[in-house]
Amino acid sequence: MDSPIAEVPQLFDEVKARTAIQRAARQGAATFLLERAQIDLIERLETVLRSFDPALDLGTPGGLFATALKRAGRVCGIDHVGEVAPGDPSIAYRRIDGPDLKLEAGRYGLIVSGLWLQRVNDVPGILAQVRRALKPDGLFLAAFVGGDSLAELRDCLLTAESEITGSAALRVFPFVDVRAAGQLLQRAGLALPVTDSEKLTIRYGSFFALAAEWRAMASSASLLRRPGTPPLTRRVLFRAAELYAERHADADGRLRANVEIVWMSGWAPHESQQKPLKPGSAKARLEDALADIASSKKFD
Repeated sequence: MDSPIAEVPQLFDEVKARTAIQRAARQGAATFLLERAQIDLIERLETVLRSFDPALDLGTPGGLFATALKRAGRVCGIDHVGEVAPGDPSIAYRRIDGPDLKLEAGRYGLIVSGLWLQRVNDVPGILAQVRRALKPDGLFLAAFVGGDSLAELRDCLLTAESEITGSAALRVFPFVDVRAAGQLLQRAGLALPVTDSEKLTIRYGSFFALAAEWRAMASSASLLRRPGTPPLTRRVLFRAAELYAERHADADGRLRANVEIVWMSGWAPHESQQKPLKPGSAKARLEDALADIASSKKFD
C-alpha cells in the first residue's frame, strides 16, 4: 500500500502572487534589493573557479539573475523559468505553471534563484526538483527574504488590528530563517550545504511609502485569506502607521525597516566531493592526542 502524501500547508494564494508580480512589472517594479543581490551573486560565484553550462534562473522576477550571469560571462546557455519574461531575447524563457516546474533531469550545471523562494508554498518540493535537475556536481545558489524581516511592520499591524477588532490575522509573509534553510538543503539531498545572511536597514519617509515599495516588489496581497478572515481596513492601516511612527522612527522622523537576505547553496552529489569520515575510521584516538598535548606542555 502506498504511503499517504503529506499535504503541503498553503500559506500563499498562487493566483494573487502571480498577479502581484505581473502588476509590479507593468507599473515599474522596485528592484533595489534584487540589484544588490545580483552583485552578491556574482561575487559568490567568483570564488568558484569553474564554468557552469547551461544555467537556470529559477523564479527571479524579470530574470535579473539570468542577466547578471550573462553580463559576467559565467555561462553560455541560460534559461529562465518564472512569472515575468526577462527583457533579453537570448535568454530562453518559460512560464511557471503550477508546482511541477517540468525541469529536465540532470540538465543544469548551475541553478540560481533571487528573492522568489519566500513566496513559495512547497519549498522542500521545489528544492527536490532543483536537486533532480542539476548535473552531478552542479551548484544551486539562492537568495530570499528571510529571518526576522519586516518584524516592525508585522508587530504594528498585529497590534493595530487587535486594538480595533479584538483579533488579528497574519498580514506579513512568514519567513524562513538561516538554520531552517540549511535543514531544507540537506532534506533535498544537496551536498556541502552552506547558509548565511545579511541584515539591512531600509529607511522610509512614511508608513505608506514603505507599503507602496513592498507592493512594487510584489510582496503584498499574496497571503492566503482563511475563511472568516476580514479584509484589512483603512482604520487598521492608519492606526498601524501611528504605531510605526511612535516605535520605529529615527530622530529625523524617517522610519526603519529591517530586512534579512538569506543565502543558501548546495551541490548535487558527486564522487569527487569531500566526504566526512565514517565513525570509527580515524587513525589516531582523541585520547592519545590530548595526552600528547598535555605531555608537551610540561616542558614549556
